[in-house]
Amino acid sequence: MIKRKIIEIDQEKCNGCGQCVTACHEGAIELVNGKAQLVNDIYCDGLGDCIGECPVDAIKIIERVAGAFDEAAVAARVQANAAATPPAGGCPGMQSFAFNAKASSPAAEPQSGGASALTQWPIQLHLVPVQAPFWHNADILIAADCVAVAYPDLHAGLLKGRSIALACPKLDDTSAYVGKLTAIFKENAVKSVVVARMVVPCCSRLAGMAEAALQASGKKIPCKTITINLDGTIKEA
Repeated sequence: MIKRKIIEIDQEKCNGCGQCVTACHEGAIELVNGKAQLVNDIYCDGLGDCIGECPVDAIKIIERVAGAFDEAAVAARVQANAAATPPAGGCPGMQSFAFNAKASSPAAEPQSGGASALTQWPIQLHLVPVQAPFWHNADILIAADCVAVAYPDLHAGLLKGRSIALACPKLDDTSAYVGKLTAIFKENAVKSVVVARMVVPCCSRLAGMAEAALQASGKKIPCKTITINLDGTIKEA
């Protein structure tokens, strides 16, 4: 045991949103009875990536006697979490899993169809984990949430064969979005990125965030942007 920096979670302030859970790459935090808790000292590196994700300022870094950070234990935990169902007690909406995986290629052009093409959960950019099986060798769709309502052929035309991250560049707290996307691109073998945005000006930020993340990742990943008109048609370039 040594005295070192480590996170401390104020249980009275914590509202159980779970954003710190997905922000912690080491898997050191879990939701227990609706509150975020540090699972074990050895999983926390004390860097505090989770702090910026907490909307109620319930997490801080302190110095106390704690078990030394164990990289091997963290690697084993992350691998186990990726292969297992998330532990009981957390928010069901934040449990990450893939389903109905199809060996299909992304649609070359938007097309009609009625079947669901969703193969993962969660889908909201705040909630998706940085590392997950559905990012591996993935074609990724980053879509504005209004696109899901405005574009009638979302599933067959855009989502088929792709993993998705859904976001609103106007109403979401986007402060962590570029960093989140950068980490996803860096830590996974991503094959391509499609950004689907609405024609309204505020939605252009979504493409900008994706481009900034791609640049920051240092990877050359093909990326294109599709703009949806308010009537649900695709805007011609």
